[in-house]
Amino acid sequence: MSINRVREYFRKFSMEDRILEFEVSSATVELAAKALGCAPERIAKTLSFQVHDRVVLIVTAGDAKIENHKYKEYFGAKARMLTPKEAEELVGHAVGGVCPFGVKEGVEVYLDESLKRFETVFPACGSSNSAIELTIPELEQYSNREAWVDVCKGWREEAVI
Repeated sequence: MSINRVREYFRKFSMEDRILEFEVSSATVELAAKALGCAPERIAKTLSFQVHDRVVLIVTAGDAKIENHKYKEYFGAKARMLTPKEAEELVGHAVGGVCPFGVKEGVEVYLDESLKRFETVFPACGSSNSAIELTIPELEQYSNREAWVDVCKGWREEAVI
C-alpha cells in the first residue's frame, strides 16, 4: 500500500507520527479541506505529468490551475497528465493520494510558486484518506524538489492566508 511507503519514507526523519489518516476520503481538494477543517487553497495537490520520457510531479496550491502557456514555456512540451493507471505505475501512488514522498526513482518533483503564500500546507501521503501538515521549508526538504516553478494561474487573485 502506498501510504506504507510514505510512512517508511518519513520514518527516516522520525516524522511518521505526523501523518494524518481520516475516516473519510481526502481524495480531492474539497474533500481534503473538509477533512482537515482548513481552506481549500492550503491543500497541496500533486499533479502528475509525462514530459517526453520523464515523469514530473507538480505540487500546487489547492486553488491553482496549470496554465498551459507557462507550463509549455518551462517544460518545453504541452501539458499531458498521466492517466490514473499510469500514475500508479510510474509514480507509485494512486490518484487521490499522489504526493511527492516515497515516489519511484527518477520521478521529478517541482513546487509551484502558488504555495509560497502559506506558512503550512497539507499534501497527501499516498492514500485517498491521508495528509501531513508541513511548513514550506519542510515541503522543500522532504519533497526532494528539483526547483520552484511558476506554471499556474487562478491563485494570484486570492487573498494571502
